[in-house]
Amino acid sequence: MTDARDVLAPATTMGAVTLAVADLDTMVAYYRGGVGLDLLAEEGGRASLGRNGRTALVLEQRAELRHASPSQAGLYHTAFLFADQADLAASVYSVATRYGGSFTGSSDHLVSKALYFDDPEGNGVELYWDRPRDEWRWRGGSVEMGTVFLDPNRFLAENLTDTGAEAGPSGDAGVGHVHLKVGDIATAKAFYVDTLGFEVTAAFGDSALFVSAGGYHHHLGMNTWHSAGAGTRTPALGLGQVSVTVPAADDLGALRERLTARRIGQRDTGDAVTFEDPWANTVRVTVGA
Repeated sequence: MTDARDVLAPATTMGAVTLAVADLDTMVAYYRGGVGLDLLAEEGGRASLGRNGRTALVLEQRAELRHASPSQAGLYHTAFLFADQADLAASVYSVATRYGGSFTGSSDHLVSKALYFDDPEGNGVELYWDRPRDEWRWRGGSVEMGTVFLDPNRFLAENLTDTGAEAGPSGDAGVGHVHLKVGDIATAKAFYVDTLGFEVTAAFGDSALFVSAGGYHHHLGMNTWHSAGAGTRTPALGLGQVSVTVPAADDLGALRERLTARRIGQRDTGDAVTFEDPWANTVRVTVGA
């Protein structure tokens, strides 16, 4: 039987994603004028964006870095969750009209509707809305997720309002989940499930794994679709840091104990613990306000 201290608290959520970028102005323009995030702060080559005062994305200017090979571990996409379909449609319309070449696809995943883009520096972006939880189907401990074609034009026709088309999204939008490229699924499971304390919600052999806390469909996705066998990352543009928020100091303390027991190096500031996964993706866990 799993000890409760080995599993992340049900109220665990994802925090802001940090990206290392070459052109800060271009990237701020995309996420602000396209996606519809608010610019919350900008100083010294660093910009924070989000909605309703809550940071969802941090962009850090790192002009000395170069892009990594697509086969390396790192970010697959950052997924921004919208509270309703009208606000999602407003964001999608905003990106599609201002950055038409960045659209990469759309899918109905049964638990959610998602539309995909690449930002100006090639980072994957998912904009999505969740169906109500009572409509999700579970078989045992696995949630049913699919990839059903979602017609983006029909989605906009059914959900975009005149206000949304003119003013863009207006409601809350934060990081709902993050999808990573990893070298192998067994190692990812050992780290993100057995050590960090996420629980498996869906698994697809040695190609993909989805994990969450509290019965969410997934807070983290991991795949080897382009990165099978990838080793430790070297400094490059793209993913800088993934953030996770736990509800209480005791939850952070339990995580510290798990990391220490497994001899995983950590930087502990009292209110946050920062460490690296097996591919040198940086993870920071903090206590929510």
